[in-house]
Amino acid sequence: MQFREITSGLRFPEGPVAMDDGSVIVVEMAAARISRVTPDGKIKVIAEPGGGPNGLAIGPDGALYVCNNGGNFEVHERDGLLIPGHTPASHKGGRIERVNLSTGKVEVVYDKCDGVNLGAPNDIVFDTAGGMWFTDHGSTNEKYRTHGALFYAKADGSKITKVLHELLSPNGVGLSPDGKIVHYAETFPARLWGLPLTAPGQAVVNDGFTPANFEGNYPGLAYFDSLGVQADGGVCVATILAGGISTFWPASGKFEHTALPDILCTNICWGGKDMKTAFVTMSSTGKLAAMEWRSPGLRLNYNA
Repeated sequence: MQFREITSGLRFPEGPVAMDDGSVIVVEMAAARISRVTPDGKIKVIAEPGGGPNGLAIGPDGALYVCNNGGNFEVHERDGLLIPGHTPASHKGGRIERVNLSTGKVEVVYDKCDGVNLGAPNDIVFDTAGGMWFTDHGSTNEKYRTHGALFYAKADGSKITKVLHELLSPNGVGLSPDGKIVHYAETFPARLWGLPLTAPGQAVVNDGFTPANFEGNYPGLAYFDSLGVQADGGVCVATILAGGISTFWPASGKFEHTALPDILCTNICWGGKDMKTAFVTMSSTGKLAAMEWRSPGLRLNYNA
């Protein structure tokens, strides 16, 4: 699949959000900032929240909501590529932030759940009720790895719930077209899971050995990053090592991998009138790319 490079020189771009004006907002995790990329490739800084901005989504109030991992990764440069590594000793936890797109003002919405600090919030999606699902990736150092979790929270800061816990590096999160399943990807096992929902924020938690319903894994060596959902229900997972986008159709078991020239493809979103223009963050090389996708992406519940 052919792609075109929109811009380069970004410091580990992630969390793309295709805006109604044709621009794409991304984080630059290694620079602790959030930037807008215009269709002609120009880059304008929106906000500098510090820490490690990661996933992004427009909320019901038109503001930008940020999963900030709090600087969870030491980023190294190797052979001209940016590679995230272990969690630095200075890391104290992450947060969910709200950014005013007009002024760049950053506010912390959540930094705790039930009195416990959030670890490393990673990716985020809003449902039709205006609530947010987000993943907490967990942290790694040379001695141990902490568990991650899946949360549901109200956008106004009034309620946050840990829905799933003790997960293995949860990363990407997205909702099925009917809103009845929340999909999430785990990085290191490269597995995709689906959690059935009965109401906004209410899940059918599995009583067995697995936290949710297994939906697929990469057939080889790979890690999973963030994800997006197609209008037909296909789940497109950005894939590390086997650089590209891995698409799963959970209902049929079909799988397809779209290779791209970056070992750290980290996210995908869609824009354009027909929602068939896919935007992909190619993070180790600092690029934002676009391509005509096979199927339209699912239109998100909120935009600006």
